[in-house]
Amino acid sequence: MNKIKVGVVGYGVIGQRLADGVAKQEDMELIGVADVAPTLSIRALKEQGMPYDLYCSIDDTTALEQAGIPITGKLEDMLQKVDIVLDATSAGIGAKNKELYKKYGVKAIFQGGEKNEVADVFFHGYANYEKGVGADYLKLTSCNTTGLIRAVDCIHREVGVEKVAITIIRRVADPGDYHRGLTNALQVDKAPSHQAVDLMTIIPEVDATGILVHTPVTHGHIITVVATPKKDISKEELLKLFESHPRIRVVRLADGFLGNASLFRYARDLGNKRGDMYEIAIWEESIVKSGKDIMFAINIPQESVVIPENMDAIRAAMKMQLTREEGTKMTNQYLGMK
Repeated sequence: MNKIKVGVVGYGVIGQRLADGVAKQEDMELIGVADVAPTLSIRALKEQGMPYDLYCSIDDTTALEQAGIPITGKLEDMLQKVDIVLDATSAGIGAKNKELYKKYGVKAIFQGGEKNEVADVFFHGYANYEKGVGADYLKLTSCNTTGLIRAVDCIHREVGVEKVAITIIRRVADPGDYHRGLTNALQVDKAPSHQAVDLMTIIPEVDATGILVHTPVTHGHIITVVATPKKDISKEELLKLFESHPRIRVVRLADGFLGNASLFRYARDLGNKRGDMYEIAIWEESIVKSGKDIMFAINIPQESVVIPENMDAIRAAMKMQLTREEGTKMTNQYLGMK
């Protein structure tokens, strides 16, 4: 089997998880990861015995060398060995890196922090996989938008969705971050939130709006969704839909899943690396009906939820599988999802 050769640029919160995700795909080969400095993630990579080759993203390798970090080469060396790159750099850096990717004829996938203009396709593995087939540059949706679209798309494909209204209770920073410090305060953003706008970009026939509230927590976002389906659907039917989706985990308050921290702890108890969970979770007890409308709440594990869709993006861009059903099935299989 000729494996697709993949590089990861930016080895931070998302980048290290992307590298692990690619390494699990038996029809892909991780050529290496690229970064600029001996961050904690890079130091941990060294202490693990350098399971992935490291390339320096800038010309000055002094900081990495002084920290004793083994370097395989420069970013341009890696680009000459790969078919496609997952760019997980800070917002704005990916757009600059795109010029290098063009120079070496390498396809690239950018994360949610980049502007939509950086890519040919604004991509989601379940909602518009086919639009990404053969594309040179794809941009993924943000973590919240990724999970939101999974849930809405699941309903939309079965009975159609006219409109949705969402409230996002957003974690303020990732675990370990120190640059954002809300204390005893909630902060409201102006409506509509970008997640609602992005959902309409991916699924234009669904009318969406939303409000976002920043909260002083780190372990995951929670989104409440009020959806108006085109056909009436019972709670029992909706539960079956959610339960059959490989990237949705239905949980119950009665079983002890009281909130985002419960799910993070459960992921660690499962032995998942870094406490990661690829699925969004939907609380069974949160599903209620108001006339035709349905309401439910979902948990978004922000550090890992986008990893499956990134694998889908590689499959689409490289024409590994040409349909949503085939591509997502292979991603799910190699990531060990139901």
